[in-house]
Amino acid sequence: MPAFTYEIVETVAVLSENARGWQKELNLVSWGGRDAKYDIREWSPEHDRMGKGVTLSDEEMKALVEACKKMK
Repeated sequence: MPAFTYEIVETVAVLSENARGWQKELNLVSWGGRDAKYDIREWSPEHDRMGKGVTLSDEEMKALVEACKKMK
């Protein structure tokens, strides 16, 4: 089985932090050497472990931003 690789290309925002120091972040992440996509998930303080998250394409991120703008 090939090694699982990722690279955080850019940290866009830290959304929250829990008592253990894990941060929920919005990042641009390259998974397996592919083009970077937007990614929302929790990361350990050293960024060597991660929780479950969601990865969004540019189009999906734009749709999310537009939906958030409409929120009251």
